[in-house]
Amino acid sequence: MKWMLVVLVSGISPVNTDLIFDKFSDCLAAEEQMRQHYADVFEVWDRMAAARIDRRRDYRKARDVEAKRLLSNVGTCVPHGGGDQQPLTTPQQQPPATSSQQPAASVPQPQPAPQPTPRT
Repeated sequence: MKWMLVVLVSGISPVNTDLIFDKFSDCLAAEEQMRQHYADVFEVWDRMAAARIDRRRDYRKARDVEAKRLLSNVGTCVPHGGGDQQPLTTPQQQPPATSSQQPAASVPQPQPAPQPTPRT
């Protein structure tokens, strides 16, 4: 089985990296390397900001924002089919209906519950 590294930007939005690995351990190593790169970038930014931002309160706010921006991106390894695997199930053909068979009675579809009107 092959594995693909997917990055969750801000921990939410998945972004495909197109990085495919033969071993799960290789994918995990790439994810660790990505996290270390983000941590290194944040450390460089932090040193620069500490030297440039005079007010301690402004520095703390900027640091929190930058930490959230950089350090909330996480990677995860997901199985990747890659098209070289056979499907697990094959669709089964339905025999054509003959004229002697009765069509199934139509089943009434449930109606959605009415929604209250919004107040203005």
